[in-house]
Amino acid sequence: MSRLAVLGAGESGVGAAVLAKKKGFEVFVSDYGTIKPVYVKTLENNGIEYEQGGHSVSKILNAGEVVKSPGIRDDAPIVLKLNDAKIPVISEIEFAARYTNAKFVCVTGSNGKTTTTELIYHIMKSAGMDVAMAGNVGNSLAILVAGGHDYEYYVLELSSFQLDNMYDFHAHVAVVTNITPDHLDRYGYKMQNYVDSKMRIIRNQAEGDLFVFFGDDPILMDEVKKRKGTFKQKVMVFSLTREPISGILFPEDDGYMAYNDGYIGRGMPCMDFKLKGKHNRCNIMAATLATCHVGLPLDKVLEYVKEFEPLEHRVEPCGEVDGVKYVNDSKGTNVDAVWYALDSVGDSVILILGGVDKGNDYSQLYDLVGKKVKAIVAMGVDNTPIHKAFDGRKKVVDVRSMAECIETCRSLATKGDTVLLSPACASFDLFTCYEDRGEQFKDAVRKLKQS
Repeated sequence: MSRLAVLGAGESGVGAAVLAKKKGFEVFVSDYGTIKPVYVKTLENNGIEYEQGGHSVSKILNAGEVVKSPGIRDDAPIVLKLNDAKIPVISEIEFAARYTNAKFVCVTGSNGKTTTTELIYHIMKSAGMDVAMAGNVGNSLAILVAGGHDYEYYVLELSSFQLDNMYDFHAHVAVVTNITPDHLDRYGYKMQNYVDSKMRIIRNQAEGDLFVFFGDDPILMDEVKKRKGTFKQKVMVFSLTREPISGILFPEDDGYMAYNDGYIGRGMPCMDFKLKGKHNRCNIMAATLATCHVGLPLDKVLEYVKEFEPLEHRVEPCGEVDGVKYVNDSKGTNVDAVWYALDSVGDSVILILGGVDKGNDYSQLYDLVGKKVKAIVAMGVDNTPIHKAFDGRKKVVDVRSMAECIETCRSLATKGDTVLLSPACASFDLFTCYEDRGEQFKDAVRKLKQS
């Protein structure tokens, strides 16, 4: 019997353990922290050996292969020991893909990947296709594969951390929404390391596959140019500004989308999409190219796009109090996401930044902040990076809780303003996750409306 160790007992780790057990592996799960009760129950119900609060190194090094949860750093001591022992370390996605015949429609990027993933899934599901969604959003892929129904398609959101430990995985459709600085603390503060991680999504693509990317992104364009002449798959581009040879143009100055692959010159009115803003134009174009490639007619794709509701915590309107609009963009955890959020709201903004800084370069916000932002509310344990970036440019006020944040925003805002929570940072200093941060923001706004 083969022995598999799993590091981390969250959604992906427990999913991998359950699948491995069903496939006859001897499984050992090890989590350095505390395992949530729901996952403890799953492990025990499936008769899987586990530990929490530390690692039994000998038991882990006794495995023939290790599945590492994406939240565990590559420089963690146990991972370094595995590398020294030359024991293969893979991701849950890599492991689960071995046990399904499904085709994979995959999305990565610094921003927009969740909306694009859910939009692709919505389109395919609405069309009656046999499809499930997994990866960095929803269920783990492994737990779905373990469920016994071999779907025809999986739509996967893939983070850079998941891609780092994927080797033989084959994405039949690969979408890269953009690449901007993010998680550089995990990549030695070297942008190219992060870029290389994202581009692993097209690894193993072949003739008949599709690679979709954002043509207005200079980093992506440079990476594509480096690989010129090596593509076996079809390559398609979406753009807001330049008409691609094969792909989609969604101009900034009107409500029409032109699709140039088999529909040369065809314009489609898109003003009635519920998804608004430039960032969502990009998400729509990427999803359209992906779903047309899997065989759906363009008119039906656009019909399903019109039905799609915006996601929580992504430029989500939360209400209006005393003429001040409140917008929740808690999922905006990097600088590029903040830029798009700022660009899509009003011209007089109280901007809430802060949290765990990931090596952010705030300079790309200077012009837009100068034009649109009245004041910055810095909500975090350590707001030094925000002060360093914006002191002397805008008024910056420090707060240490959501209640204090909302009260400060209320004192700074006047009728016609917008209060925008778009932190550019991770949430783990004051909140459990970005969803917790967003829910606390929305709850505070609700209380404000009632007071």
